Amino acid sequence: MIHVDTHVLVWVASGAHHRLPEALVRALPRIPIRYSPMLALELQLLHEIGRLTRPGHEVLERLRARLDLRPSEADFPRVASRATTLDWTRDPFDRLIAASAMVDDLPLLTADRRMLASCPVAVWEAWG
Repeated sequence: MIHVDTHVLVWVASGAHHRLPEALVRALPRIPIRYSPMLALELQLLHEIGRLTRPGHEVLERLRARLDLRPSEADFPRVASRATTLDWTRDPFDRLIAASAMVDDLPLLTADRRMLASCPVAVWEAWG
């Protein structure tokens, strides 16, 4: 089971599999994928500013039809508390996405260099 960062789901939804680790592309249909509920808000905001053609809930619905994709059920006060300790970014989405993975004690799949350098659960090539 893994957590994913927003751009990972955007790349999967858009068919940009060449941007993902090859092992992940092969494993996608078989692995449980979790995401922070904040990711749904970030997807919607990306739609509102024109970076996504579909609303965030549609992106997630289409992916749920193909993948074992579900939101994290981590307790939000615990996630928010953990996020307050992540001083490597001022981006509230990154903090909450990383904190959700940390509270769930799961790896966070991301290509974000800052996260990879600073977040202890962030992985990319060595995700499995």
